[in-house]
Amino acid sequence: MPEPPASPDAADDDFSLRITQVQARPRPVEEGEPDPMRLELRLGTTRGEISALLDVSEGQPGAVVFCSGAMGGAHEVIGPGGRVYERLAAELPSQGVSALRMHYRMAGEFEECVLDVLGACSFLSGVGAERVVLVGHSFGGAVVIKAGQIVPNVCGVASLSPQLFGTRQVEQLGKPLLLVHGTADAILHHAASEDIYARALEPKRMVLIPDGGHGLAEDPETVHRELSGFIRQLAGPPA
Repeated sequence: MPEPPASPDAADDDFSLRITQVQARPRPVEEGEPDPMRLELRLGTTRGEISALLDVSEGQPGAVVFCSGAMGGAHEVIGPGGRVYERLAAELPSQGVSALRMHYRMAGEFEECVLDVLGACSFLSGVGAERVVLVGHSFGGAVVIKAGQIVPNVCGVASLSPQLFGTRQVEQLGKPLLLVHGTADAILHHAASEDIYARALEPKRMVLIPDGGHGLAEDPETVHRELSGFIRQLAGPPA
């Protein structure tokens, strides 16, 4: 398995992560029968175990990695905006895009979470993914911007209700960027997305959800539509 690159802020091996073991098992679907295209993953690494859910689009080179905010937990695989990660993971494989929903090893630790995303991208590259879109919410919105600067096969980044910390070098992203933020976000003001958007290079797009809160639950269909279109355009099979 290829080793993901180190964090750009790293000066030595203290900020590197290498995958040492991969375990995958089919997980049950609604009928209770295991589905070989829906997997539970455990990625053993030199910094601890990363767990994830992977919904496979067999034989297709496109993938998306979904990341949560700083609190971790169930939101890591459900997502904001009316459970948008869960919805897209069920839909995208039939549209030619595999979906990986990951649990952080150390939720809230910025550099460690960036390394987790690099590890997830390394795993996907090792199983044939050539185009990967990163999606993150809140704290994770900054994590995916940073990770997107580093990983060559990342072809786009979507940042939902992002924090500013960790986005200082967004102009180095060099890949399509989608920002989605609610205008009534009481946790991270939408000025954060406006600041990131102003510094990012084209191609970029910002969508403000009127009266939307931090979790973007007020308009889940817009969140779903924007993310689905962005992911399929960049990671899906050619039309």
